[in-house]
Amino acid sequence: MSEDEVDDGEWVSLFSGGKDSSWALYEALEADMNVTRLLTVHPSEDSYMYHVPATHLTSLAAESIGIEHMNLEPDDFDAPNAVDAGAQGDAELEPLERALRDLAADLDGGLAGVTAGAIESEFQTSRIEAMADRLGCAVFAPLWGEDPIELGEAMLDADFEITILQVAAYGLDESWLGRTLDRDALADLEALNDEYGVHPLGEGGEFETFVTDAPHMDQPIELAYDTVWEGNRGHVEITDARLG
Repeated sequence: MSEDEVDDGEWVSLFSGGKDSSWALYEALEADMNVTRLLTVHPSEDSYMYHVPATHLTSLAAESIGIEHMNLEPDDFDAPNAVDAGAQGDAELEPLERALRDLAADLDGGLAGVTAGAIESEFQTSRIEAMADRLGCAVFAPLWGEDPIELGEAMLDADFEITILQVAAYGLDESWLGRTLDRDALADLEALNDEYGVHPLGEGGEFETFVTDAPHMDQPIELAYDTVWEGNRGHVEITDARLG
């Protein structure tokens, strides 16, 4: 089922606060889709399905966006089973599907669909699409199959302010932690893609981001943080976050 086949009901945005889920939400709002909930999954540290870093910041983002916010906490998920990624991915999806099924019963007109920020990940997208089929709703995935450089440029053209929170790829050093994903950074990522195969938008987990301001947000999010570097990977440790 595509989003064009759904005329009523309410949309739920699968929302991590990162650039990809934020862009999917932004595109849905620009298309006048009836998005009435943001749903954030707070997974364990070893997640195959979900964005992990700083998901606690989504409460601030939701306040700025002005859409009701729902959360799924780590206790809802089974312990990681890294031996079988497929089984773990399926297990991680189950609490999300239960939450959406319960929510659908309370929504006016039911659940029209969910927004998703996947660009190339068949692992994630196939599971979300199968879940949507079981729920009888649509998936709106406006980033899917798009050129990553063009997507990054579109985000910047729309005045998205994006901060890099975590890096884990050869070629990405400590200087990238807390860096703004601007046009210079995008050009550097394109060069790293040519040299090392780093995905320009971090689709392979090379880096993770958080959107601190965008046109659909009423107030920017101001961050203070320390950086933690572990030799070949690192992340920012948020010490303070507030609406500006």
